[in-house]
Amino acid sequence: MDNRFKDIIKLIKHSRTNAIKSVNAELINLYWNIGAYIHKKIEQSEWGDAIVTELSDFIRLNEPEIKGFSDKNIWRMKQFYESYKDFQKFASVLREITWTNNLIIFSRCKTIEEKEFYLSIARLENYSKRELDRQISSSLLNGL
Repeated sequence: MDNRFKDIIKLIKHSRTNAIKSVNAELINLYWNIGAYIHKKIEQSEWGDAIVTELSDFIRLNEPEIKGFSDKNIWRMKQFYESYKDFQKFASVLREITWTNNLIIFSRCKTIEEKEFYLSIARLENYSKRELDRQISSSLLNGL
């Protein structure tokens, strides 16, 4: 590679990484807000559990270009919100790891301490889905 352009390549890669992180954080915010909205509507008895399927169908029929909002995914958004709503100290780290890693942690970890540990290490080590899954399966937390 021509050494004259290495700094420009670094700038490009750095900006791309920052853009991906920004998009990820915004998606996590969206999923959190959808989860919170549905949680509150169901808790206040304004909506029943069937609303998630109705919402998913509504999105699919009326906005077919919007993907990723199956009833299963919307339930996950609600569970995500419910898993962390009482733990505001996790707000920033939740937005710094991928949605997939968030799903793995909140669905596989039982205690809040375990969730906190894997959230922190996934962010610190920038774990891939496979590596995070491996660490949880090998009970990394219990080995420390």
